[in-house]
Amino acid sequence: MHTFLWRNILPLLLASLLLTACGGPEPVTLRGDNIICFGDSLTFGTGAPRDKSYPAQLAEMIGQPVINSGIPGDTTDRALRRLERDVLSKSPRIVLITLGGNDLKNGVDKKTAFKNLKAIVDTIQARGALVVIGAIKLLFWDRGYEEEYEKLAAETGALLVPDILGGLMGHEDLMHDTIHPNGAGYKIMAQKFYTRIEPYL
Repeated sequence: MHTFLWRNILPLLLASLLLTACGGPEPVTLRGDNIICFGDSLTFGTGAPRDKSYPAQLAEMIGQPVINSGIPGDTTDRALRRLERDVLSKSPRIVLITLGGNDLKNGVDKKTAFKNLKAIVDTIQARGALVVIGAIKLLFWDRGYEEEYEKLAAETGALLVPDILGGLMGHEDLMHDTIHPNGAGYKIMAQKFYTRIEPYL
């Protein structure tokens, strides 16, 4: 029994400890001034009045301005191309991202989508900003995206909110349509992001 433990289990434990000690990028030093929400229609607030988008409701929760840089229909490719204008030029301190849903809907290969998304995350982090990713999960239509969000967070050290629409989809009282929340749903999204960034405010 002792020989089995030594030969089989102990090496795994040591490897786990080594990964814990060495793994993952070190935390970023926050240098910017603004909280920016960067993404697609889920960031813009499609399905709710402008003042009920998740960035607007997050601003109320934290008591400070939040910049809404969401564009409906945005893909990771288009977001990457407007990154300088809509994020980097605005002195980012914390950047909340909801991207990937339109890539998934449009059949974009996950390697392409997450190559773009990693470039976005890396570029923002290089400016000394904290990145938080709201992962998109669509039941029966995931195509491996959920796993890629987890890998991206692990590789970059970005914070992850798994399944940002979890608990909303399928609930008519929280959704405007099958994809977009209503004001009450966006409030829950805002709360999920708030929980992740509260220690950094």
